[in-house]
Amino acid sequence: MPTSSTVEAKLRHLPASPGVYLFKDGAGEIIYVGKAKSLRSRVRSYFQAGTTHSIKTRELVRRVEDLETIVVDSEPEALILENNLIKEHRPRFNISLRDDKTYPYIKVTAERFPRVYVTRRLDKDGSRYFGPYTDVRRMRQSLELVKKLYTVRSCRHDLPSSKVDRPCLDHAMGLCMAPCVGLQSQEEYAAMIAEILDVLGGHTRRAAARIKEEMAAAAAEMNFERAGELRDALQRMESMEQRQRVLDMAGTDRDVVGFARDGAEGCGVVLQIREGKLLGREAQFLANLTDESDEAALGAFVTALYAGRGQRDPEGVPGEILLPVDIEDCEVLAETLRRLCGRVVKVSTPERGKKVSLVELAAQNARHLLEERKLIGNRAAERAPDALYELQENLQLPQVPRTLVCFDISHTQGTETVASAVFFENGEPNKGEYRKFRIKGDWGNDDFASMHEVVTRYFGRRIDDGRPLPDLAVIDGGKGQLGAALKALAELGLEEQSVISLAKKEEEVFLPGRSGSVRLSRRGQALRLLQRARDEAHRFAISYNRKLRSKRTIRSELSEIPGVGASRQKALLARFGSMRAVAGASEAEIAALPGFGPALARKVLEHVRGRAA
Repeated sequence: MPTSSTVEAKLRHLPASPGVYLFKDGAGEIIYVGKAKSLRSRVRSYFQAGTTHSIKTRELVRRVEDLETIVVDSEPEALILENNLIKEHRPRFNISLRDDKTYPYIKVTAERFPRVYVTRRLDKDGSRYFGPYTDVRRMRQSLELVKKLYTVRSCRHDLPSSKVDRPCLDHAMGLCMAPCVGLQSQEEYAAMIAEILDVLGGHTRRAAARIKEEMAAAAAEMNFERAGELRDALQRMESMEQRQRVLDMAGTDRDVVGFARDGAEGCGVVLQIREGKLLGREAQFLANLTDESDEAALGAFVTALYAGRGQRDPEGVPGEILLPVDIEDCEVLAETLRRLCGRVVKVSTPERGKKVSLVELAAQNARHLLEERKLIGNRAAERAPDALYELQENLQLPQVPRTLVCFDISHTQGTETVASAVFFENGEPNKGEYRKFRIKGDWGNDDFASMHEVVTRYFGRRIDDGRPLPDLAVIDGGKGQLGAALKALAELGLEEQSVISLAKKEEEVFLPGRSGSVRLSRRGQALRLLQRARDEAHRFAISYNRKLRSKRTIRSELSEIPGVGASRQKALLARFGSMRAVAGASEAEIAALPGFGPALARKVLEHVRGRAA
């Protein structure tokens, strides 16, 4: 139950209507904004005794000293209001969208004689915005093309109210048709702006057809200078299109959403496809994702993006939006966009075919941008491969497993039990971090007990040395081995350590807290990476086991020689390493070892060579 009497009193009188709730701390600052289909059920769920919450939610509830609710008529209205309040107040416990105003837009104003210019500010003034342009060079090309083809005014006069005596220099240079003095009607100017909106929006067919007609007419009139200008502009338009990857021969308009995450940070990307061509890419970074699911993070990104765009620029929302995973408010978002745009907007998650490939392309862009953000200022770091993001996504890991350790146990019928810990960094083995262990416990062929020991020793040593822990621990084996590793980690206080196991027979992956296994695609990069780490751990463990077994064999044979005790056996092993090497040594070489002399050296050689014969 809440600690604040104010909150406790308000909880008893919450309405069952849809709406938005605002949690406030002791200073009256809004620390969280949320929406609900039923305010009574949703808000009370935070404070019910016995409810299990994440660490982040528990901390939020602990700080709440007051709450406020705003009732609306429907869920779509609640979604829009939530989005606006989050942007206004930036509550610390909400997912934060960063860099939403870093990149420039091309703005077409809502004036009676619109202007076209670059801005980084988004206003709800009815203007059309194109962007944001993460590629500023492409934005400049688009703007130059508009200036080359169209006579858009650059002045700031409030037309047609402002009185102008004569045209400016732009008219004399052919850059403006002077609507300020009535030399171009509002209807003619509006038709030109409509075509500009098509071109900026990626719909260039109509404009290209008009340019070709005008170019042919100019050539027929012997106006070769104008025909050449139109030809150059048409070539520039075509070259801009050709640089875009053709994604849909049917010429569909759609947005494709991709998402990537690494711990508490994420990146959302939208690929804007117009007339079947990739027109541009929009991206935003997300922060404060601690304890948030991928679905919740993606939902926050998509909702903020399209609710804002639907309010600001309904024409900029395409008829179809493809998502990588289902989000909780998918139907509510679709209904919200229908109301804002006055038409049906399909929001869906593709399961097969070409659309799945488009979503994967968007995800690759998101991974690239997130990696790029992390690598800036750290030249020594390396880009994480897609396999690590695929592994994170398929196994729902909290962060990209840039560092990974894999454990394996090896023994010979319960003897010479050893363990290996191989280390992978950015998907590649780092042999300098490999570790091998001779199991100290007398566990025989009990692999569970041996796994418990090696996990305890490995992580305990890293903690004692103050070294960073790996992002993921992979256990070779099934549920039993995983359970032993989890017990060891819990005893060390490392319950948050990500750990999985890989069973070789069916290549099943077992996760903590799940009774069933996860089957990764045999064609996917994620499974191949796990197999590679498992096989490397197996190789390293077996090589160590064979080495110990060989030493045991040698010592057993050397112990049969009278006068050669444990210390002398050790000296022979250290110097020669094998029985064959001892048999091939000279009497003088053996006699030079500590504790040996010519007589004992002869006795050793006679025994070893006699057995070999």
